Amino acid sequence: MWRATVLTLFPELFPGPLAASVLGRAAAEGLWGLDTVNIRDFSDNKYGSVDDTPAGGGAGLVMRADILAAAIDSVTRNDRPLICLTPRGTPLTQARARELAAGPGVIALCGRFEGMDERIFAARDIEEVSIGDFVLAGGEIPAMALIEACVRLIPGVLGSASSLGEESFEGGLLEYPQYARPREFEGRAIPDVLLSGDHQKIAEWRREKRQEITRTRRPDLWERFLSDGPIRRSDNKEPK
Repeated sequence: MWRATVLTLFPELFPGPLAASVLGRAAAEGLWGLDTVNIRDFSDNKYGSVDDTPAGGGAGLVMRADILAAAIDSVTRNDRPLICLTPRGTPLTQARARELAAGPGVIALCGRFEGMDERIFAARDIEEVSIGDFVLAGGEIPAMALIEACVRLIPGVLGSASSLGEESFEGGLLEYPQYARPREFEGRAIPDVLLSGDHQKIAEWRREKRQEITRTRRPDLWERFLSDGPIRRSDNKEPK
């Protein structure tokens, strides 16, 4: 079973949305599991505090390395990577989520306050991961995002595994536009090609839209897509 362990000051936040919809059903079916560790349980004082003032002065508080280490060491790793969710980390990508989903699971470390004592990162071989260029109050929501990104890739979690192949970031491109009934909505019609029944033309239209959307909205992804070359591109077509 793929398993996630979350080290947090707020275990009551979990499972939260991870218990809903297909992820919740998959957990009930034994495809993945989740447990939490309360970092406060490893406090060395009667107040349950886990932080101290920053060395050198400054605002806020810093989570102590010794308490974090005790919490981390209480978890059986089983070859799972230890990941800290932090804005300064390496951006989380679909490719990394796929790698993690293929493994035994993850251990997610959630920070709070001004951050963590820097020494813990080297002392416990922690991979730092970011879900975007913005700052939140803590690492719990990023941990949920990381876990969901992985769990949905586990075989059997989604009802239709074939839908994964054309999602955003698969093959280096963003997803094409989707439509459903009604045929016309506030003067906007479904593109005729999608109603034509011609599967080849539909596939070509979707491929072109994936390229157009990626080129206009994510030029960084588009440049990477171009640099991969036609042999490595999953659609095997030259971009227009």
